[in-house]
Amino acid sequence: MQTTLTPTRETAQPVPPIHPLWLRITHWLNALAALIMMFSGWRIYDASPVFPGIVIPPSITLGGWLGGALQWHFAAMWLLVFNGIVYLALNLASGRFLAKFFPLSPRAVLRDLIDALSGKLSHADLRRYNAVQKFAYLFVVIDLIVLVLSGLAIWKSVQFPLLREMMGGYDRARIVHFCAMALMAAFVVVHVAMVALVPRSLLTMLRGR
Repeated sequence: MQTTLTPTRETAQPVPPIHPLWLRITHWLNALAALIMMFSGWRIYDASPVFPGIVIPPSITLGGWLGGALQWHFAAMWLLVFNGIVYLALNLASGRFLAKFFPLSPRAVLRDLIDALSGKLSHADLRRYNAVQKFAYLFVVIDLIVLVLSGLAIWKSVQFPLLREMMGGYDRARIVHFCAMALMAAFVVVHVAMVALVPRSLLTMLRGR
């Protein structure tokens, strides 16, 4: 009896996610912590303004009063610090940090910025960051580190005198902290605008694909 062999189908190789699960979790936790710190920080700022002419509208602050804002601020601070350490450690250990954000040059940033403003910047491949994205994400990582260090210089000024002096003293540490928070707020606005222009990027950060 002659038997007929039926060819078997080759199993398709699974496509790796654009953003792994650990990245999505740490990203959203960092975003939550940063937003809580920003809104509660504005309430703390209003209690003793660094710049007398600048007052944050209470309607966009968190905490209701100084004591409540401080509780929110410190709770989010611990989340940001520990989750941020995990985020950086996994990015470095996996090699993703170097692969995604480098190489990077001022010329590439300027070129992609001009293309973005003129509507010529392609977003076809979400696996690759353009130079503007690389610069923006590296910037916000550095900005968050400055926020944590300047906040520590304010909160534990006596315990960390070297850090306080590196910031230029207590009063200048408050200025550094406020300016870093203002830059983070600007990043959030630009980031949300970019996501609105390319909504697929939000879906990939939610489901990884």
